[in-house]
Amino acid sequence: MDWVDATYRIESDLPVRKVAEIIAMEESTGTWTDVGTTHRDLTDVTAVVGDVDEKAKTAVVRYPIELFEVENVPQILSVIAGNLFGLEQIQKVRLEDVIFPRRIVRAYPGPRYGIPGIRDLIGSEDRPHVGTIVKPKVGLNPAETARVAYEAAMGGIDLIKDDETLTDQDFCRMVDRLPMVMEALDRVFEETGRNVFYAVNVTTGPEEIAERADLATKWGANMIMVDVLTVGYTGLLELRKNSSLPIHVHRAMHGAITRDPTHGISMKVISRLVRMMGGDQFHVGAITGKMDATPDEVLPLDKILTDEWFGLQPTFPVASGGLHPGCVVDEVKHRGTDIIIQAGGGIHGHPDGTRKGAMAMCQAAAAATMGQSLKEFAKGNYPELRTAIDKWGVGKKEDYYG
Repeated sequence: MDWVDATYRIESDLPVRKVAEIIAMEESTGTWTDVGTTHRDLTDVTAVVGDVDEKAKTAVVRYPIELFEVENVPQILSVIAGNLFGLEQIQKVRLEDVIFPRRIVRAYPGPRYGIPGIRDLIGSEDRPHVGTIVKPKVGLNPAETARVAYEAAMGGIDLIKDDETLTDQDFCRMVDRLPMVMEALDRVFEETGRNVFYAVNVTTGPEEIAERADLATKWGANMIMVDVLTVGYTGLLELRKNSSLPIHVHRAMHGAITRDPTHGISMKVISRLVRMMGGDQFHVGAITGKMDATPDEVLPLDKILTDEWFGLQPTFPVASGGLHPGCVVDEVKHRGTDIIIQAGGGIHGHPDGTRKGAMAMCQAAAAATMGQSLKEFAKGNYPELRTAIDKWGVGKKEDYYG
């Protein structure tokens, strides 16, 4: 029998094993009292308790695959992350990870392009990609957005994306913004020979998301973006099935689900689902910058996105959140070159403007790829990088809002 093995961290006045038995019952064939409606053996759809560590407060609940509609991710989540969060016997519970069998994983398409396909489209090999978010996050009109994109692309970056809060507002309609940005990137290609992605945010409701992605394609898009947790995993899957464009996936709202280490759902689970549903690039956090994360938290997410997994293409991990050139060496040192370094303020806040900020970020990425000290590398003919180091420093977190 194939199993879906879900690992939970449990806080309760009861022993961990007892709570795990309650979860297994609640999420499969049991209920709170005896019932007279069971007239046959239901073993094939009954969850059981696996490994239990009372000291670590963790338990594995094993769900038989027959319990699931394998091509229905909302139903899968209703089992492994359903009513258990409201059980009165539990003070806190966190779904730490889930191991899916091949039959479930391969029911989903995975990334269309993945890391190899994205690298082919950009023309890169063993180096991190560098991206930016148009800043300010919202408020620019289409022409202003295109000017910022042009300057960033001329500075050498690989990816420009909308902010997660920018979709199709009146001040910057997608039908106007997208063609202007793509025209700017066409000029970049004519002047430099470089391909640059623009991830236009198509986040919207389930009835409209495929239509919006189709319109983006007709208007010249070369990448689309989606906020997976506000849209839902099936929204991402709909894009993967109906669009031929690479998909950049943002994790807006994840902190409400993942931040408490004793309750909620971990980023490991979200990362597995994003890769299964078809995300080519996915934000999993940074070990430097303004967000609260450590290598022990982030590196396992990179592995989930990039390790061999029943033949699915690897998803490009995205490091983001308050990054600047001084952060790049630490990110690459810990995480390797299969990573996208995504910076907004760390590019546009450069004292000499967006283009110089992009140049500084790319120079930092070059230093990291060669394994050189950032300060030593900056002593070469890289005034843009030296200016960035003077402003933000090297390898340290700042008081971003103080």
